Amino acid sequence: MAQLSAHDLSFIFGLLGNIVSFIVFLAPGPTFYKIYKRKSSEGFQAIPYLVALFSAGLLLYYAYLKKNAHLIVSINGIGCVIELVYISLFLFYAPRKSQILTGWLMLLVVGALGMVMIFSCLFAKGTERVMIVGWICAVINVAVFAAPLSIMRQVIRTKSVEFMPFTLSLFLTLCATMWFFYGFFKKDFYIALPNVLGFLFGVVQMLLYFVYKDSNKKDIKELLEHEEAAKSTGVEISIKIEGNTDKALHSVEKAFPYCGNQEMTKAKILK
Repeated sequence: MAQLSAHDLSFIFGLLGNIVSFIVFLAPGPTFYKIYKRKSSEGFQAIPYLVALFSAGLLLYYAYLKKNAHLIVSINGIGCVIELVYISLFLFYAPRKSQILTGWLMLLVVGALGMVMIFSCLFAKGTERVMIVGWICAVINVAVFAAPLSIMRQVIRTKSVEFMPFTLSLFLTLCATMWFFYGFFKKDFYIALPNVLGFLFGVVQMLLYFVYKDSNKKDIKELLEHEEAAKSTGVEISIKIEGNTDKALHSVEKAFPYCGNQEMTKAKILK
């Protein structure tokens, strides 16, 4: 069997990176289906999709300058289209105030992309231009990979993995791995280096998931046990009241549903 060249390996990992990245781009699909069903995007934010659009747009420009970076062009072109669809759906179902804010942020993203293109064209040429845009892409990608830090902090604080699904963490880790090897074999360190950080953050997310995945189940089990105990054991509740005793009993029964069952619970009313 012939040994694969660096070019062959970069193509294989780039192709795998395209497939995994496409799956990651589609990950918010269920969220937008929920928005469509509710006919409202209230409670959701457009910022993650605007950041993703900015990142994909920058990488698209970088690939254009780099030349022969077809695999970067393909996935980021698709990514820009997908993110624009998400943002359009968000705007369509957003409240007026949110529409205005998102519109301004969209202008900021387009303006920032335009500024990068204009300044790189005016003040740099050839390989220097590629280097400047490459470093900008690397910094933005590091910021994108660092974004889950707030979610990881929330998981540690709440001991809940509700907002950090394992599947997404796994695919983000795989995505970072594929693009790291693509950049490594292509000798494109503006692509490779940020994905080292992406891989490390992905691994940490998966470890946190395994540490805290049973916390929710334990909490639910304890709540069910307490409820069952309340039903099966007698509890004496002493409440000091003033005024109408009948009204007081009615309030007690509303606050403590099981107090109405005299076989289980005895409420002592102190006047």
